[in-house]
Amino acid sequence: MIEGAIGLRMVTNWIGGKAEDSRAGRSGLVWDPATGEAQAHVHFSTAEDVDCAVAAAKAAFPGWRATPLSRRSETMFRMRELVDRNRRHIAELITSEHGKTLSDALGEVARGLENIEFACGVPSLLKGGYSEQASRGIDVYQIRQPLGVTVGITPFNFPAMVPMWMFANSLACGNTFILKPSEKDPSVSVYLAALLREAGVPDGVFNVVQGDRVAVDRLLAHPDVKAVSFVGSTPVAKSTYRTATDNGKRVQALGGAKNHMLVMPDADIGMAADAAVSAAYGSAGERCMAISVIVAVGGVGNRLRDAIRDRIARIKTGPGLEDGSEMGPLITGEHRDRVASYVTQAAGEGADVTVDGRQDPIRRRPGFFLKPSLLDNVKPGMRCYDDEIFGPVLSMVRVPTYEQGLTLINDHPMGNGAAIFTRDGGVARQFQFDVEAGMVGINVSIPVPVSYYSFGGWKASLFGDLHMYGPEGVQFYTKAKVVTARWPDASSGQVDLGFPQNR
Repeated sequence: MIEGAIGLRMVTNWIGGKAEDSRAGRSGLVWDPATGEAQAHVHFSTAEDVDCAVAAAKAAFPGWRATPLSRRSETMFRMRELVDRNRRHIAELITSEHGKTLSDALGEVARGLENIEFACGVPSLLKGGYSEQASRGIDVYQIRQPLGVTVGITPFNFPAMVPMWMFANSLACGNTFILKPSEKDPSVSVYLAALLREAGVPDGVFNVVQGDRVAVDRLLAHPDVKAVSFVGSTPVAKSTYRTATDNGKRVQALGGAKNHMLVMPDADIGMAADAAVSAAYGSAGERCMAISVIVAVGGVGNRLRDAIRDRIARIKTGPGLEDGSEMGPLITGEHRDRVASYVTQAAGEGADVTVDGRQDPIRRRPGFFLKPSLLDNVKPGMRCYDDEIFGPVLSMVRVPTYEQGLTLINDHPMGNGAAIFTRDGGVARQFQFDVEAGMVGINVSIPVPVSYYSFGGWKASLFGDLHMYGPEGVQFYTKAKVVTARWPDASSGQVDLGFPQNR
């Protein structure tokens, strides 16, 4: 990072093992969401910058691919120790640019660290299969090999964790990696690059290109990029998937979410209300796994609404680094105003604004703050129900039966996650069987898989075949090769023009 022309620090690229300025002359502002003031510039890379990063990654690939599995594993272990040792500094960087509370940022680092720990086991993760004597004198075995230059395009809401989802498995499997982080909170990406270098990752194996759509478009089109991982909104994920696949790349593109929480009449109301408030308003609702819709079954709605309203009143909203803050600001003023517009429109469409976060005095302080809102009697077709709001707005839909609640959830075009709260094991088991979502919680409101499973949704929440990190992440970042081998025995050789068959 270097000083910008007007005294603000400059967040740069990281190419070939060092910080690199962009050739563009273009840059964007990085805001402090807690104060509403600009705190840095970030370079916007040109296509030429991207080409330099790809060239560095391509040049580094043969050596990194040939590095023994044990050595790559040792490097991941060192990275794990460095991230653990510096987790508070990483969390403070996240909070300063994203706005989430420090405790939330520390949780993000911890979940990202789990993925590095998973990648430390790469020697066992890349074990192939072997079949002896598949035919007379012939053995068949499968090996998994790296792809080459891989790319991760990550969102603003998890600037440390989502990159770790991607680069840990990619690097451990022997690929090189280029990270294009969000331009809204880019500093963590360069810090992680420096840690990887300290851990022993060779120059060029991990690179960072900052920027906007110019950088993304070039990465998606570059002929030397073999695979792209993406996390973002559904429209952008769909477009990214189509563009990258049209350019011959392997793609996993995670899209948006509208996560429902079905609350049955027999549920523990206090437990359900605690879970709903935590899942809806944590990180100011800027999570793809946030619960944004409560589906209240039978007569449970009024009790649940009142319990949630009571808990909202006790949430302390304030700067993420301030002691006692439970919910910080949103990422930008523009995004805050967009989220607030959903509350305004919901009232016009007939929803009951039970708690109105727009009216709180915190809106008069500096920064991009918006208090929690609760909307009741929401229905499909309302904009607040149909769209992914990505902010501290929780909607409640009321249905008379489990079947109608399930239909409501399954009819929504997005299917990232869903949860049910009930004391009835039979109902819970039926829900996990019936619901069309990639991640399901039973009395758990944020069912994010642990690192040794994989993360991803269904329907319009995922474009591509493979989910992210875990076993499917290893599969994504490698390609299978099957070898059929016979060692010559001069006494058994003969010409045979027939199709190969087992004998």
